[in-house]
Amino acid sequence: MKRIQVLTGHYGSGKSEIAINLAIENKIDMLVDLDVVNPYFRSRSMHELLEAHQVSLVESTIEKALGSDLPFISAKGSRPFSDKSLTAIYDLAGTHAGAKLLMQYREQIDIQDVDFLVVINIFRMETATKEQIFDLIKTLEASSQLKVTGLINNTNLMKETTEEHIKQGEAVIKSLAEQLNLPIRYTFIEEHVETNHIFEGENRRLVRYLAKKWL
Repeated sequence: MKRIQVLTGHYGSGKSEIAINLAIENKIDMLVDLDVVNPYFRSRSMHELLEAHQVSLVESTIEKALGSDLPFISAKGSRPFSDKSLTAIYDLAGTHAGAKLLMQYREQIDIQDVDFLVVINIFRMETATKEQIFDLIKTLEASSQLKVTGLINNTNLMKETTEEHIKQGEAVIKSLAEQLNLPIRYTFIEEHVETNHIFEGENRRLVRYLAKKWL
C-alpha cells in the first residue's frame, strides 16, 4: 500500500465506507474528505469514530460551527503531500466536478507516493458495464490530471449480496483491468457473505459504519 491513497467512485459505489474501513484497519494518520458534491454518506459524518481510532479527519465544516458545510477544504488537507511521515486517505467525489478538487494539490503530488483508486459496484446504474466504467475512469483522469493506478471491487446488493454477485463484479472489473493494465487492489466482501473463494486483490471484509448511521 502506498503512503497516500485517493479513493474515488460514482455515487453509491461505497467509496466513503471503504475509506473509513481502510483508515481504521490500516491505522492511517489522516482521512481527508474531499467530497463536497454528495450531502449524504460522507466520511466526515464519522468524526467521533475516526477520532476514537486516532485518525485525524480533515473536511469542509468550519470548526465549532455546526452545520456549516462549504465548498472548500482546510489547508490541513495538503499536509500529507509535504510531510512524508504521514499516511493519508483522500475521499474524492466520483464526478467531473468532484475530481477537479484534486487539482489543488497537483503541484505537490509525488506519484511515487500516491495510489489513485476507483471503487466500483457493477450493480449501480452508472457503472453496470465495462464501457461505463471505462468512460468514468477517463473522465476522472481528465478532471483530476492524475492517472488511475488501480481498481477496487465493491460489488454488492447490501444485505442481499451473495458470493456469486461479487464474482459477477469481478468478471467485469477484471476484464477492464486487463484492458487498461491496472491491478485490482482490493475486493471488499459484505460481512454476512460466506465464502472461501479468493478474489482478486487484497480481500477485506466491509464494516458498514455509514449505513448504520444513515439507514
